[in-house]
Amino acid sequence: MNLLVAGADRVDAGKTTFSVGLLAHTGARGFKPRAGNNYWFDHDDFRYATEQGRLFGKDARRLADASPGDVRPEAINPIHRLWHPSPGAGTGILGSDRRQFVVDRVGGRDGAGEFVVNGTVDLPQSVTDSLPVADAPRVTSLPDFNDLMSVMHAEALGAIAEDIADADRAVVESYGDVARPLDGFEPDAVAVVEPGRARFYDGRRYAKACEIATGSPGDGQLEERVGNVVDLIDRTGAVRLPALDTETRADPEAVADAYDHAYDALLATAFD
Repeated sequence: MNLLVAGADRVDAGKTTFSVGLLAHTGARGFKPRAGNNYWFDHDDFRYATEQGRLFGKDARRLADASPGDVRPEAINPIHRLWHPSPGAGTGILGSDRRQFVVDRVGGRDGAGEFVVNGTVDLPQSVTDSLPVADAPRVTSLPDFNDLMSVMHAEALGAIAEDIADADRAVVESYGDVARPLDGFEPDAVAVVEPGRARFYDGRRYAKACEIATGSPGDGQLEERVGNVVDLIDRTGAVRLPALDTETRADPEAVADAYDHAYDALLATAFD
């Protein structure tokens, strides 16, 4: 059984909180194929990982901790991108407003992974001190980066797709408001989460809608956005999600209790 959790908002949709509770509810393993954080706004998370010579974010760590067994964040999150606020009005080689790509960590099932560096920016000293980037490939244009991603990133995503297919139960979390984090991924059911609400969709119909939805430029490639996809299909149901305090959000079992009604509705869609 594969379940996808996507977000209707670009940020703070509540995907990870919903996902960790779903892991506790189902005993599934969590996956976050692509993730990222910001050197400035998420600096504590950046330091937590880089002090270990690694690069991962809070979301992947929460999913790993809530999964059965001893799971490394890198094992369920093959691509992590570090951003930095962009000075001035420039959009950088990835065309992103207000932020610039600094470094990608690619892979890392059994170690720290490989790194790809933005050769058009000055790396923060803490990056060069903490991560093995001295000999990492440097990209200076979007075409160069796309060529590299078609090999390195594609291989890492292909490997995680195999891991998801091999899992008896998997919860796959997308990022931002991207409709699905893996090309061709067809879940059994989908939860689209936003503050105060979760909507549910048949996985096969959702996957077909992803194929025909108009892509939008993002992160160096065309990606389907949640809004474009769900406009094409009917939902199977929707529920309200109560606001949760910090203590509850930190406990997957407590989230599972609070969102029990939502998880039952999602599983009913998966088994319909």
